[in-house]
Amino acid sequence: MTSSVVAVWTHRSVLRLLVQRDLTVKYQQSVLGYFWSLIEPLSMGLIYWFIFGVLYDTQLPNGAPYPMFILSGIFAWMWVNSSIGEATSALTGQSRLITTMKVPREVFPVGRVVARFAEYLAGLPLLFIAALIFDAPFGWSLICLPFAVLLQAALLIGIALLLSSANVLLRDVERFMRLAQRVLFYAAPVIYPLSKVMESDLPSWAKTLYEANPLVGIFQLHHAAWYPDQIPSPTLLSTTIAGCLILLLGGWWVFRRLEPAVLKEL
Repeated sequence: MTSSVVAVWTHRSVLRLLVQRDLTVKYQQSVLGYFWSLIEPLSMGLIYWFIFGVLYDTQLPNGAPYPMFILSGIFAWMWVNSSIGEATSALTGQSRLITTMKVPREVFPVGRVVARFAEYLAGLPLLFIAALIFDAPFGWSLICLPFAVLLQAALLIGIALLLSSANVLLRDVERFMRLAQRVLFYAAPVIYPLSKVMESDLPSWAKTLYEANPLVGIFQLHHAAWYPDQIPSPTLLSTTIAGCLILLLGGWWVFRRLEPAVLKEL
C-alpha cells in the first residue's frame, strides 16, 4: 500500500487534471454551472426543514437553530452521496483511459472523491453565512470541521476503491449501492440529532450497532463545528477513527488484489 500511495502522490498532476476534467464536463453545458452544487443541497435542506422542522416541530437541545443543523448535515451528505454514486462507475466509465494511460489506477476513483470535495468546499462560505443568519453558537468548535473532513475523505477513498474495483467484476454492485445510499442517509444523524437515537427505546445492542457506523461520528463532527454541544464522545470518536482507517486500508488492499482481474475485464 505504501508504494501505491507514493505512486498516486507522484502522479498528483494527473489526479488534478482528472478532477478539472470531471468538473468541467459536469458543468460545461449548464447555465448556472457550479451554482448547482449549492442549489441542490439548499433545496434539500429547505424540504427537510419544512417536513421535520415545521410539520414535526423537531427541536435541538438548548433550543439551537434547527435550519443550520440541517444545512451542515446536508452539505456533508452531498459529498458522501455523490462520491459513492460516481466512484462505483469510476473504472467502468473510463476503461479506455485506464487501459491506455500509464498511471496508478487508484487515481480514477480517488479523483471522483476529490472532485466532489471541491464542490463541498464551494459550499463552505454559504455555511458560514447561514451560521451568522441563524445565530449558530459556533466558535472554537470549528476545529472539528477539518477533522471531520479528514475522516470523511479517508472513509470515502476507501469505499471508492472498494466499490469501483468490485463493480467491474460484479455489475450488481452499482445497483445495490443505489439502495444502500438511501439507507445510509437515514442511518446517520444527517438531519436529526444523535440524542434522538440514544434516548429512544431501541435496545442497547441496536444503539451500539448504530454507533459502529463511521458516518455517525463524522456527521456528529460536522454538526459539532457549529454546535459545541454536539461534540461526539471519546468512545464514538475512537470507533469512528478505527472504522475509517479499516475501510481505507481494506479498500486499498482489495483494489490492489483485484487490479489484475479488473484490467483483464476492462
